This record gives sequence, C-alpha cells and structure tokens, in this order.
Amino acid sequence: MISELKGTREHYSIYNLCAAFGYTRQAWYNHLKRTELHHFQQHIVLDKIQEIRMHLPMTGCIKLYKELNNGFLQAVGISMGRDAVFSLLRSNGMLIKTKKKWVRTTDSFHRYRVHPDLVQRRPATQAEQIWVSDITYLRTTTGFTYLSLVTDAFSRKIVGYHLASNLKAIGCIKALKNALNSRLYPERILIHHSDRGTQYCCDDYVKLLKDNNINISMTQSGSPYDNALAERVNGILKIEFDLERTFKSLTRATAVVGHAIDKYNNLRLHASCNFKTPEYTHMLAKITEKQQKTEAIALV
Repeated sequence: MISELKGTREHYSIYNLCAAFGYTRQAWYNHLKRTELHHFQQHIVLDKIQEIRMHLPMTGCIKLYKELNNGFLQAVGISMGRDAVFSLLRSNGMLIKTKKKWVRTTDSFHRYRVHPDLVQRRPATQAEQIWVSDITYLRTTTGFTYLSLVTDAFSRKIVGYHLASNLKAIGCIKALKNALNSRLYPERILIHHSDRGTQYCCDDYVKLLKDNNINISMTQSGSPYDNALAERVNGILKIEFDLERTFKSLTRATAVVGHAIDKYNNLRLHASCNFKTPEYTHMLAKITEKQQKTEAIALV
C-alpha cells in the first residue's frame, strides 16, 4: 500500500513538472533514457582510456581522442568529439600536468672541430635521412646516469640508445653503433645532427661517422631549437614514461629505459607521424615496397 502511494505521488510529481514546462511524460522518460545512455557511453569510454593509460600513463587528450577514433568508438557505436573527450577527462580529474626540468650535459668548450650545420632546422622527408643525437640525465640513488639517444628525424623512432654511468664519449659511441646495426635503408644518404658537445666532436665519434659515410652536422649556437627534436624526445621519455623518478641502480634504470623506449617506438602515437607510431612510420617504405611487389605478382 505504501509503495503504491509512493508510486502515485511520483507519478503526479512528474506529471506536474512536465505540465509546468510544457513537456509530455513521454518526452520526460525519453530524456531519462538519453541521460542514462550518455552516462553509460561515458563509462565505456573512460574504461578504454584507463586501459590505454595502463601502458602509456601520460597520454594527453589529443592522442587519446585519436586512439579512441582509431576504430574503438565506431565499433561500440559511440560518437564523441575532441572537446567531449577533453570535458570527460577534466570532469574526472584525468588531465595531464607536465613539468619541465633541465640539467646541463653539453660541454662546448673543447679543442675539437665543430662541423657546420647541414640541417638548418629543416624537416626530414624520409626515414634515415637525418638522425639527431643528444644526451639526457637520469637519477639513481648513487648519482646521475646519462642516456645517449639517436632518433630518426622523420619517423621519430629511437634507433639507438645507451645508458652509462658517466658522460664519456663511449656511451654515445655505443648508442650510434646500436643505430648503425639497425639500419633499414643503408643506401640512403644520411646526416647525423647533434650539439657541439665533446662526445660528438671527439675523434672516435667522428671517425665512426666517416667510416660509415655519414655526413656530420652540428648546431652553431647554444640554442635548444637547433636540436629541438632531440630535446623533445628527451622530454617525452621523462614526462610520459616516468623516467624522472630516482632508480635504485644503473641496472634497474637500464631495464626500465629499454621497456620505455620499446613502448615509445611501438605504442605512442605522434602527431608529426599522422598519429601513427614511430615504428610503423619508419617501416612505411618497406611496407609500401612489399605491397607493390605483391600487386605486381598478382598482375602477372
């Protein structure tokens, strides 16, 4: 009896509310259904975002939007624009706050020759046309370690790296050898671009470049914009892949760096790569070549 009375009161309350605003009860119930559906869709999208951030915790709004629209939203029948994704993240306290920190790792005052700038901040048009190299620091409980990186300017793929306990040139040399061993297009003319640090100007490093017929390019001033891509990659690894934390040892840091670079190359979407991964972009010429061969065989 009480439940029936309660239901009757709710019925008349909805009736009076609809009458006051000129709506029918059917319109009210349709509104409730749409609201419930909207919340349900948001829940589905949030679950997917959390799944993405399990692997890439610092993925920002634009890349999340692109990832969601890479087949997922279409598959579940949800339409959601970039602003809606941003609002959803903001309302759930999931926007990313970035921090910027720098430590000087470049010593430009040395006796070695500084080579001219062959790049002049121009973009690469294909993989293995321009490599950029730089050094960044990581913290351990016993002090700093130094990560040498070689990145392809076109695909943004990290093609070589090495983590060392000091700033000696051997760390950069090992990173470069790592990159040379992984080349996919050895027939292409390649430029190696770096700052004017001792590690890149020393005799052993320059000899390794010349022995592999690689043109040498160096920044002419201390401006970070002259080697902006390398600086950008350093920042991405630290901010998005949690390399800013303090590691217990060099061994532990080396393992985490390897895992981070693997995810960077194979999972992280880049706006400059048309929101594809560096690995896919780097392999694009090989993929296209394989498709062309397949099509040619099919025509025979």
